[in-house]
Amino acid sequence: MNIPMHRFAYTKLTSDQVKQKLKAADAGPTSVSALSDALAGKSIKIVLDGGPTLAYDFSSKNQLTLSENGGAKVKAGYGALTQKKVVFFAHMIPGQPKGYDVVIDQATGLATVFEVWLCGDKVDKTLSGKEVPLDQREVQRQIYFGYVDKGGEAPKERHHLTNRWAGKGIHWTQDNGIETLELYTSVASSNFVELTRHVDDLGYCAPSDYILIDDNTFVYQRTECEFSGISTLFVADLYAMTQVGVRLGFDEKDALEYYLFRGTGEIVGQLSYLEPFDDHGKGGMVVQAPGDPQAPGKGQRLVYRPVRDFQPMTDEEVHQAALKRTMAFGGAEGETAPQMTMAGNNSPFSDMMVGKKITLRYDGPVRPPFRTGQAPFSTTLRYDAGGPVRHYDFIEKFKLRYREDGESTWHTVDYRGYEGDEQLFWFSHILADSKPRASVQVAVDLLNGLTTTIHSQMGTPYFGNETSYHAIFGVAEGIEGVEPPQYMRHQYTDELVGHAFSWSYSDQMTSMHVYTSPHSMTWTIFTGNQGMGAQWGSPCIFVKLRDGVYIFCQNEEACNGAEMIELINTKISHDCGFGFSGGERGVSLSLTGAIGRHIGAFDIKRFYGPRIHAKKKGA
Repeated sequence: MNIPMHRFAYTKLTSDQVKQKLKAADAGPTSVSALSDALAGKSIKIVLDGGPTLAYDFSSKNQLTLSENGGAKVKAGYGALTQKKVVFFAHMIPGQPKGYDVVIDQATGLATVFEVWLCGDKVDKTLSGKEVPLDQREVQRQIYFGYVDKGGEAPKERHHLTNRWAGKGIHWTQDNGIETLELYTSVASSNFVELTRHVDDLGYCAPSDYILIDDNTFVYQRTECEFSGISTLFVADLYAMTQVGVRLGFDEKDALEYYLFRGTGEIVGQLSYLEPFDDHGKGGMVVQAPGDPQAPGKGQRLVYRPVRDFQPMTDEEVHQAALKRTMAFGGAEGETAPQMTMAGNNSPFSDMMVGKKITLRYDGPVRPPFRTGQAPFSTTLRYDAGGPVRHYDFIEKFKLRYREDGESTWHTVDYRGYEGDEQLFWFSHILADSKPRASVQVAVDLLNGLTTTIHSQMGTPYFGNETSYHAIFGVAEGIEGVEPPQYMRHQYTDELVGHAFSWSYSDQMTSMHVYTSPHSMTWTIFTGNQGMGAQWGSPCIFVKLRDGVYIFCQNEEACNGAEMIELINTKISHDCGFGFSGGERGVSLSLTGAIGRHIGAFDIKRFYGPRIHAKKKGA
């Protein structure tokens, strides 16, 4: 796929359509690798805490009979794979949109069972508390822990949820040729990059489960909620770096995927644990069931469904709101910007340009200005006329005049500026009378005569109250003793890719950013005990200004539509910058700034860019 991030219009399959397509699963999952006959000819009974008792008779390596809670016996196709002491098998129940994925530790007799189903009438809650019906195609799951009943006393131990997997990054290659890069950057979510299924190296987030079998064996499950609804589940052995698992759901063409897979992996990094040492993540994270303040309902889990809370507006509606209220930096004209939630740890404002006049001359666009999710990875290599030219006169610390080349009228506007690095000025202002409302965030390198502008404006092809942005590279004229270069420019970069930082915008607001690819990032909100919780991703761009100094720009697209544009200085572990957003209350150019902690990195840059992929085998 090459659809812009979060923008694929998955079909709202009906319950009847889903059930019809699931008939193909009655025979059991397919598999490129040979199925195991480890269960053939055996009978087992699995007792699950708080769940059903499952009595299985395996007549062959692909046929079983199941009785749930002593009820009627049903025949079904299944598939099994083994991995050392673990046997894993999966099956659906013919005539029903549900099935089981079963993990049995043959050494201890303990079992973990995922009941999976589609077509439920489940109503979920968004993080804002809004109740929303779920798509029929979205795979639901309920986890049960238990044991294989061999007679005698039941074992006291159980498999359990864990945070031991959190922070890891693994590159997986499956037996069907599928490659994924998976970053397990939360205790309730994960980030995955489809290196073979997608063509744009984008990192997506999905709610996820992590279960500890023993010190080196784990179960991982994710459901691509708000996307295809597909479930991916596997058992991983981190000693051997192997996996066995199952994929269930419908792809972007609504074709059923139901297959077992084997895979081999490579650990590409580990982020720091930030929660207390005595917190082992056994409790998990859920959203409570509607009407039940004590216990989560069946299938409940923490799911970020941001677009369900979004109220879309048209371009004209946003512009009319902007005419009523366009606010810069949160205060009346001339006021110092207040210390807000996202700017409590901001850098100090600078007056280094007061009394100076400069001209910023930008190259023509490498390509037409792009919307979010379409960042190019190239730069202009020569002094090329055709871009905007702006003349600036910095008359006060918070007020400047500017005019476009060819204009006779000067515009007086509020601005805020920082010295982001030695003699590197970073400032922003609204473009006066712009339609749609637009702002610019400008880096001026006073030592090298270079400049980069992020042009931000309201509106995308999807919503009027989302922002679009693009970077423009150029030179600064009028700096005493500095001649603007002909060929050198700031440029797009992948130097931050793979790195993770916690950013504390105030003592009440900290988020972790993981720069997952050259074109995407993930943010994670911390829980009360510093565990990593709710997570979502967005497209982004990275621009290198100097060694260790970057512009990072992202838009919370298909989420809240707001843009963040920061100058990150890794030498001082600090960022400073601006936010740009709009909605019913108008358009706002705001401030942001945070103290950072580098909490790890993944060695993943080598997986990105044009390359030869292994040919996908039929699954």
